[in-house]
Amino acid sequence: MATTIKIDDNLKDRVHNLATSQNKTAHSLMKEAIMQYVEKEETREKFKQEALASWKEYCETGLHLTNEETINWLDTWGTDIEQEAPICHE
Repeated sequence: MATTIKIDDNLKDRVHNLATSQNKTAHSLMKEAIMQYVEKEETREKFKQEALASWKEYCETGLHLTNEETINWLDTWGTDIEQEAPICHE
């Protein structure tokens, strides 16, 4: 699918100069930039949706871990005494 995007002359020159310096086409540089942006934003949106789902679950159940419990558990990761995740409580 072909898509047209209008950019001002200054940005067009910058893209062209950068593409030339990297031995790429302006098209491939812009495509790569858009792909990276979309992937970053998709990751951000997934994180946001997971956070909202967690908050909703907390509001419904009241189950949680304290910051101290979480840090103590994470501190065991990658050690010989790595622990299972603590059990959530009210």
